[in-house]
Amino acid sequence: MFDHIFLDVISKFKYALEQSLLEPQQVEERLLADILSGDLSFETSYSLPGEQSPPRVRADITMEWPTWSQSAYRSWSIGEPFTEVIEIAVEVTLRLQRLKKIPDPNLIPRIMETLSMGTERETFEISGPRYEEVYVSDNEIPQVAAEISLQSVLRLEESALETRTEPAEQVSILAGIIASGLVRLVDLDLPFYRAEDTDSLD
Repeated sequence: MFDHIFLDVISKFKYALEQSLLEPQQVEERLLADILSGDLSFETSYSLPGEQSPPRVRADITMEWPTWSQSAYRSWSIGEPFTEVIEIAVEVTLRLQRLKKIPDPNLIPRIMETLSMGTERETFEISGPRYEEVYVSDNEIPQVAAEISLQSVLRLEESALETRTEPAEQVSILAGIIASGLVRLVDLDLPFYRAEDTDSLD
């Protein structure tokens, strides 16, 4: 089940992200198969161009194609009537990291409100923010990170399976929302540690 719509959607999503001027992180992308449930998933990460490593903001993206949806696609591909909409679940975590301190409690929620204005068509569910403190080596001063999670479902009608144009439109919208979220987060007036020296700020 590898020559099918899932890989096509992954390819279109990656293209849309790069067209939005995002850059893939220097990590190995993963295409995983759950041997017990049969679910397929794909994981990747993107950041804004010109960022240090690790970047101040990044988007961790997981796409999951459940077994029941694979079965529905398989049935349609061999000529059986189209009875169920094919679904691919998408989860995006927008991560703001290398912060010197936890931001004002109202800053991140305002970003979430702004993102939600552009998600009506895609019906994203937005949750967070979540904060964490990360201690590096023997440094007693923590680095702070904040995360916002976005969940959505790509629903592919029969026309989308035949033309392959609808997935491209959907993922293009999602990529734009992700890029907008990263830009809005990094534009916050916050003190960041430099990647190479946790004692100095950007």
